[in-house]
Amino acid sequence: MTAFLDAPVTTVAFCWRLQRRDGVAIGFTTHDRTLEIGGIVYRAAPGMLPSAITLNDGFDAGSMDVVGALTSDAIAAADLASGRWDGASVRLFAVDWDDPEEEQLLLARGVLGAVSQEGGAFTAELRGPVAQLDRPVVELTSPECRARLGDRRCRVDLAPRTRITTVTAVIDETSFDVASASVETNAYGYGRLRWLTSENSGLGAAILRSAGNRLTLRDPVAFPVETGTLVEIVEGCDKLFATCAGRFANSANFRGEPHLPGNDLLTRYPGAS
Repeated sequence: MTAFLDAPVTTVAFCWRLQRRDGVAIGFTTHDRTLEIGGIVYRAAPGMLPSAITLNDGFDAGSMDVVGALTSDAIAAADLASGRWDGASVRLFAVDWDDPEEEQLLLARGVLGAVSQEGGAFTAELRGPVAQLDRPVVELTSPECRARLGDRRCRVDLAPRTRITTVTAVIDETSFDVASASVETNAYGYGRLRWLTSENSGLGAAILRSAGNRLTLRDPVAFPVETGTLVEIVEGCDKLFATCAGRFANSANFRGEPHLPGNDLLTRYPGAS
């Protein structure tokens, strides 16, 4: 399988296969010409270099960096900044460029972690499957709900709380009006918005607050927003017990400890005011 590594004349090339969460997949190679492997064209990208790769059978949560220049239209600086590549799956492997379909050696796989950009170059952290062992095993106590509105633990039906509408007016880079929205006070605060058309199509955004038909996002929009843009908006929850019981009538599924004494209990003593 890896006989090409022992050849007297090296024919080794590194290849990257990146697939975004929306299904878009692209490939790059360090070879000086384009390769086609498994129906995907791997473009020659000599500017992309991996950091030192160490393979072991331990349980250390390893990671590596991939550094490259923004020389490809497939990975634009604006797309990196907007988060289109966040969480993209990555496969790094070596091939025999003389017969890439036959000889391949998988070196690393995982998902893109932190992506940073400086000037015309980017650095992306590749986190492998073992890195998931860094996640907490049990949940921490909290006065706020740990479930996400509408998930299998919350069980609130989001179908009637989801609306597809259009942008009718742009106020600034974070605020705009939509054609229709829920009449409840701050119904979309802590909710989600998904762009269905325009340059932002496919991107999501967190809604900070809402007032009638006016929505305010937590962060500025990656690309300019135009009137007539189609959006999907989903109501949100501030994760407080009073909201869960009063607005959603869902206190039985509240996943927090609102009545658990806090750390300030240790500072209390008889006679304190």
